[in-house]
Amino acid sequence: MMTPYDFEIAARLGSVEEYYFSRKLREIEEMRRAGADILSLGIGSPDLPPHPSVVERLALESAKISTHGYQSYRGAVELRNALAMWYSTRFGVELNPESEILPLIGSKEGIMHTVMTYISKGDKVLVPNTGYPTYSSAVRLAEGEVVNYLLKEENGYMPELDTLPTKGVKMMIVNYPHMPTGAVASRGDLQQIVDWCRKHHILLVNDNPYCFIRNDNPLSILAMDGAREVAIELNSLSKSHNMAGWRIGMIGGAKERIDEILRFKSNMDSGMFLPLQLAAATALGLGDEWYASQNEIYRRREAKGLEILEALGVECRPNQAGLFLWGRVPEGDNCYDFCDRLLYEKHIFLTPGGIFGSEGEQYVRLSLCASEEMLERVLERIKS
Repeated sequence: MMTPYDFEIAARLGSVEEYYFSRKLREIEEMRRAGADILSLGIGSPDLPPHPSVVERLALESAKISTHGYQSYRGAVELRNALAMWYSTRFGVELNPESEILPLIGSKEGIMHTVMTYISKGDKVLVPNTGYPTYSSAVRLAEGEVVNYLLKEENGYMPELDTLPTKGVKMMIVNYPHMPTGAVASRGDLQQIVDWCRKHHILLVNDNPYCFIRNDNPLSILAMDGAREVAIELNSLSKSHNMAGWRIGMIGGAKERIDEILRFKSNMDSGMFLPLQLAAATALGLGDEWYASQNEIYRRREAKGLEILEALGVECRPNQAGLFLWGRVPEGDNCYDFCDRLLYEKHIFLTPGGIFGSEGEQYVRLSLCASEEMLERVLERIKS
């Protein structure tokens, strides 16, 4: 048998590790193959389906012979118009569908595109700690410098703007409603962040995929005064419309920003499958009853999830939004030991908060992407 040659990987990957869930899910799969019944509350992948009309539109458009070719780099006109109407109706934000909206193959793609568009070697980027690990990974891949700003429970997980460095800082990434803590920013909070970035000439990127989940007051940072001068916003249908695997997101912002990001993005992909885009347009047209029905389910799951965390001795901050519950582990414990004991002794998987940054090391995250029946099984197993 021939041995493959060794090839040195690019230096840019030296500071980027394999994603935590990629490793952990392999371990869980091995445990399951060995016969373990693992109940996983770790991953934030919605288990509910999209609205039936969305699936019907996908099937209808896919059956047409004219929908299988390459698509516009700027996205289908119908999708851009639907995204513009969605922002107008849901956020009171008027975006020009021709020039101020860029559809994405998921908002995770948009994070990478945005960072690669603006960040050069040595540029500093303010990244939340705790926060989505992809933010830091994208900055490092672009050879930028990650500058963590700490989000603390006692401050409501809001940045202490007066303490943040500005010299050499080119970009600030925020994420409200926040993952993993579930913190919700008020209009005043968002306006302060916009004003601070305008004062210091810093590009502001808000990642906003959780705005409709367990949140009665969805906000867009683009609705803040002066935001168009410095801010762009990423959004997604993954959580709000149960379409995570469909990979449909967007960037909204000033024409100049969209044109700049498109210069990078157009070299990375050849557009989305048209039937996916048209089905997404149908999803964006759903009325209030869609969001209400989803949140009714998540609120019931939230109640059961809180019972689980209480049974584990985990303290949970009230009024969280999004797909998760975030809680502090008992005094003297740490998140990794806590989660490993739960996995190996009870075959229950929660996410250790430390993967989201050092500020999360005393916390765990519980996903609400599980049926009430499964959550009840978890509770019974803990109590046993």
